[in-house]
Amino acid sequence: MLVTTKEMFEKSMKEGFAIGAFNVNNMEIIQAIVDAAAEAKSPVILQASSSAIKYARINYLMKMIEAATQEYENIPIAIHLDHGPDFETCKMCIDNGFTSVMIDGSKYDFEKNIELTKQVVDYAHSKGVVVEAELGKLAGIEDDVNVSASDAMYTDPNQAEEFVKRTGCDSLAIAIGTSHGAYKFKGEAKLRFDILQEIKQRIPNTPIVLHGASTVIPELVKMCNEYGGNIPGAKGVPDEMLNQASKSGVSKINVDTDLRLAMTAAIRKAFVEDPSVFDPRKYLTPARELIKETVKHKMIDVFGSSNKI
Repeated sequence: MLVTTKEMFEKSMKEGFAIGAFNVNNMEIIQAIVDAAAEAKSPVILQASSSAIKYARINYLMKMIEAATQEYENIPIAIHLDHGPDFETCKMCIDNGFTSVMIDGSKYDFEKNIELTKQVVDYAHSKGVVVEAELGKLAGIEDDVNVSASDAMYTDPNQAEEFVKRTGCDSLAIAIGTSHGAYKFKGEAKLRFDILQEIKQRIPNTPIVLHGASTVIPELVKMCNEYGGNIPGAKGVPDEMLNQASKSGVSKINVDTDLRLAMTAAIRKAFVEDPSVFDPRKYLTPARELIKETVKHKMIDVFGSSNKI
């Protein structure tokens, strides 16, 4: 069933678990995620960036998600715009049936971010849609988001409280040390749980979101490289840290890179093991299966969202 994230997040904050938000681009990825959610008995958020929407085309994307909700009527599924760059993109998604949108005004100064976020909130709420906003800047590259390490900054807890009060946003993405892309850390991974704790104290009723939180699963990186890939030194947020975040007040954790790695690794393996393969079903089927197992692992072992419906 297609829902907003409102009830999901209320339950997550009450019971101390996180909801996985998984980026989608095509049919196989959508199928894998909802199959995993059904097997894990977990609520799930399907999300698409503006570049993913451009690739898949919004009508195709929404029809595939409609099919998923019809196949699994008992699984709460939200469809969310990830990193909406402007009001117009958010409005387009709202008008086409998205149940949640993110307006990312983190590239602007504090007052401009508030102004833009409030504009989106007012329109979204008039249509029964919820809004995620972002305060603080994550380093790294993901789709249309590109922030250098020197421009990255942690979220200020004082600003977080003021921001939520003035915008009325429904959830807030914060920066506590995660980053976009497959190369998140050069040294030891570290997240600022002290900042998370202070923000939760100041806005206890606002769901908190972590972007740039893929694990960059080492086994998937190794598999890619074994079958002809070249992804040296990729490093993400360890599952243990994400599990701690899930229990420490984070309601939504975004996952993108791990799904891309799973799909790429499985396809590379299929081509190497049988160079005569040319039927897409022969290599997309194992790719879909590996994505499903990756998502189930997140739901069951990391986020704690299994058996929550």
